[in-house]
Amino acid sequence: MSKDNRSSAVAAQIRADIADLSPGDKLPGVRELASRFKASAATISEALAELSALGLVRAEPGRGTFVARREPIREADYSWQTQALGPARVDADRASRLGGYGTPQHVPLSWGYLAPELVPGGELTRITARVAKHSRSWQMTPVVGSPDLRRVIAADYTADPGDVLIVPGGQQGLAYALRTLSEPGGHVITESPSYPGAILAAQSAGLTVSSVPADAHGIRIEALADELERTRARVVYVQPTYANPTGAVLAPERRTALIELAAKHGAFVVEDDWARYINLDEKAPRPVFVDDPNGHVVTVTTLSKPVSPGLRLGAVIARGPAGERLQGARAAEDLCVSPLTQEVTHALLTSQAWVRHRGRLSAELTARRDALVRAIHTYLPDVTLQSIPRGGLHMWGRLPEFARSREVAENAYAAGVLVGDGRHFFVNEPSGQYLRFSFGAATEAQAAEGARLLARVLET
Repeated sequence: MSKDNRSSAVAAQIRADIADLSPGDKLPGVRELASRFKASAATISEALAELSALGLVRAEPGRGTFVARREPIREADYSWQTQALGPARVDADRASRLGGYGTPQHVPLSWGYLAPELVPGGELTRITARVAKHSRSWQMTPVVGSPDLRRVIAADYTADPGDVLIVPGGQQGLAYALRTLSEPGGHVITESPSYPGAILAAQSAGLTVSSVPADAHGIRIEALADELERTRARVVYVQPTYANPTGAVLAPERRTALIELAAKHGAFVVEDDWARYINLDEKAPRPVFVDDPNGHVVTVTTLSKPVSPGLRLGAVIARGPAGERLQGARAAEDLCVSPLTQEVTHALLTSQAWVRHRGRLSAELTARRDALVRAIHTYLPDVTLQSIPRGGLHMWGRLPEFARSREVAENAYAAGVLVGDGRHFFVNEPSGQYLRFSFGAATEAQAAEGARLLARVLET
């Protein structure tokens, strides 16, 4: 038994003894206690210090140690906080699921980031060691971000570098854009199903969230037109490229119609372009931002998804007064994104390591996607996949009529498999019973094992 454990054991025995004593009763001296418990004086002193910290005894120098007066324990009353806080903006149930990744023992069939073995850890380590030697890595950058990094990111969007705002991750970029482009109490329209983090970001900004159905070709434009007329929303949130959770790509004609609708209604389109660098079988379609000359489209992108969840860096790209307002308000959030993180990201994006990583990533994710599709077809024939995604990390499966996604997800978790409960991807009631499957974290062997275990869950 270690010394700490020994003193705690002695403290527990003394505590049992003083339960029968009265406040003010004197305890035996340290020597007597040491003899009784066959412990050193230091161990006894530690035990008494522990009891003193708990308020059970009090030491009086020169007199000894006495049983303390037992004050009644009062339970804290937090009821006033509920009244002061008012109604909760954010759906606590949805928020509790965002970022949940189970335990190391779970088969990760739903996870929004790359598996550790797919992260370019060696390259990041070498780049970080190199750029950390530069003094600029430890100095303030402009609030809007490093000029060099802004130029690199702007190139992929044919944007002016001055329109790029560096933020600490895509989620923060979404929250910041929705909060800045709308007034509390306003409306935001999102495709459905959609990314739960965007729904939470809108709720935290005090916005009312409306949803419009989406299919394998993205948001349905006719339904969006009707919803814009009904709500007079100022913001529409979409994922045109490899949407989470469906993997859908917005059809070319719908992209054109989306910009036209935004122009007609004087609305902003927040383009969540999180999967731009995670293309598999094809070159990713051009951003909607590129085809919008009048500043209706505000794009949010991230490097945390295609590189590493620990590389918390993203960007918001916006033209005109909206861009100026986003940049002007940035100082109220924080004074700058970590200069070291910006230097590492710039060095990576301008190196051959970035080209090699994207090539390896595409090949590995394609193999994992195909393995997961095979596993679902083999073990879960009653699960219908909406489509086979050509990029991103996710696919969308409809459960058989007898199944309920909440029960399936909970029972799967108990069986050691992490799957995404489709309910959390809908603003209101789900249009059916769905699960989100992800292929960025599970190996090919894990995909087969996870599908096999999930089949057992469905059987029961």
